[in-house]
Amino acid sequence: MRRGGVIAYPTEGVWGLGCDPRRRRALHRILALKGRPRHKGVLLVAGRTAETRRYWSAQGADRALLARFWPGTTLVLPATPRVPFWIRGRHVGVAVRISSHPAIVALSRVFGGAMVSTSANPAGKQPARDLRTLYRYFGRSLWVLPARLGRQHHPSRIVDARSGRVLRE
Repeated sequence: MRRGGVIAYPTEGVWGLGCDPRRRRALHRILALKGRPRHKGVLLVAGRTAETRRYWSAQGADRALLARFWPGTTLVLPATPRVPFWIRGRHVGVAVRISSHPAIVALSRVFGGAMVSTSANPAGKQPARDLRTLYRYFGRSLWVLPARLGRQHHPSRIVDARSGRVLRE
């Protein structure tokens, strides 16, 4: 990832695709693999809050939501100027998830920060929940972190941190 590569890794419920959020070409490769429009943006994931802190700003009430929803839920937070447009898409906020999944915790620790996280599937297809489906979608062109999926059966819930409104269940 540090050299601009794209990886597939297990998340709480589905396989994900990730890269260094500072590497525009790597993100564009993910978007091309998925057939995903650039304007939608992507979320960031890490194992610790400190690994994401440079990307969002939060006030007192927001911090209470962080404690309530992390780990696990994806929160849309006010983006700092450090968040590039290729991450945010057309949005003013940035979607961030702190995960307790052992593979994500270890990967973000070794990588040294937050990573792009998007489900491993072409647009309109179900997210990959096994390696056979992952390889059918993308071939063997990706580096794959060999670990197990978590026990969730769907992608993470997304909540707007400002309003507390659930954007995706």
